[in-house]
Amino acid sequence: MKNEKAGLYIHIPFCQSKCAYCNFYSITSVNLIPQFVAALVKEIKLSKGILDSFDTIYIGGGTPSVLTSRQIAEIITAINKFFKIESKAEITLEVNPGDLSLEYLKSLRSLGINRLNIGVQSFDNKILRFLGRRHNANEARQAIQDARTAGFKNLGIDLIYAIRGQSITVWEKTLAEAISCKPEHLSCYQLTLETNTPLYKKYREEKIKGLSENRHNKSFFTTAEELEKAGYIHYEVSNFARNDKFKSKHNIKYWNHIPCLGLGPAAHSFLKNKRWWNYASVKYYLEILARGERPVESQELLTKEQLKLETLFLGLRTSKGIDLKLYKKRFYTDLLEDKKNVIESLLINKLVEVKNNHLRPTLAGMAMADSLALI
Repeated sequence: MKNEKAGLYIHIPFCQSKCAYCNFYSITSVNLIPQFVAALVKEIKLSKGILDSFDTIYIGGGTPSVLTSRQIAEIITAINKFFKIESKAEITLEVNPGDLSLEYLKSLRSLGINRLNIGVQSFDNKILRFLGRRHNANEARQAIQDARTAGFKNLGIDLIYAIRGQSITVWEKTLAEAISCKPEHLSCYQLTLETNTPLYKKYREEKIKGLSENRHNKSFFTTAEELEKAGYIHYEVSNFARNDKFKSKHNIKYWNHIPCLGLGPAAHSFLKNKRWWNYASVKYYLEILARGERPVESQELLTKEQLKLETLFLGLRTSKGIDLKLYKKRFYTDLLEDKKNVIESLLINKLVEVKNNHLRPTLAGMAMADSLALI
């Protein structure tokens, strides 16, 4: 997209313990954090010039809040030294409620971090234990309160639903409590059983049945209806914002193929038609940077057809949908003509609509967004 600034992603690959459902790269040994921070500063320096300037920074993981405020300050200082960061940049940090204190949150705010993403997941202790979370519901509530006291005015809460043992009533109660906290942003994810995670193994070994498609859909529609009733904008399958100002500017870059630089183990980057990624190993990461080299494992050049497919997949997950004029300008193809028969079928079944020169999913279409991309 023309004149769009790039996004910067920093992956912190450490957790005090692994959640049962998580397949993001991280390790539970935190003794390497000092060496990692020093190596990350080197990678930041070596990456200068790949992209010109950034207006979003997203520090994710893993669990970034296992780092001390001094270690986070070291990272932020290096970012500002070697990269051009816009004065009003959105700077997000993911945090675990179990790590937080008011003093810690105040120190994060003083570093220029202006957006927190709190991994609450549930306000039900039984569900939290099932998911393998290391915080409890009261710690989540306290974290939200302390974040406000510390001065954060852009607060995101992550929740997980469609969990075995979580009734619709329990989920509605969780949503109601989240809404009462008045966060600027909510991310609500359906539980996905990722291969090789502890939860996947538990389901397989104990022969626990997953939820039916009808139950998944009921949970999805309940989420959308309750949050929209509360005034939130449902702008992506799993994401809701109080208003346009509070949509995740960083994540929107991913959905629109806007350049992003990813640093840290397992981080991915994207520029034009090129995607590259770092080794998913703290050990290799430290060794390679000790040699003064960038820790890139591999890269790929996306073909025009691959970019078109990704544009469909990503665009049909968002309420905005696909800008037909921009699509034609980018790919020299009229999408409505190119996929005429399939799109007409989707229109008849009310899974998509054409509005203001955008092909966009309906709520029913959002519920099956992954399938829509197969057109």
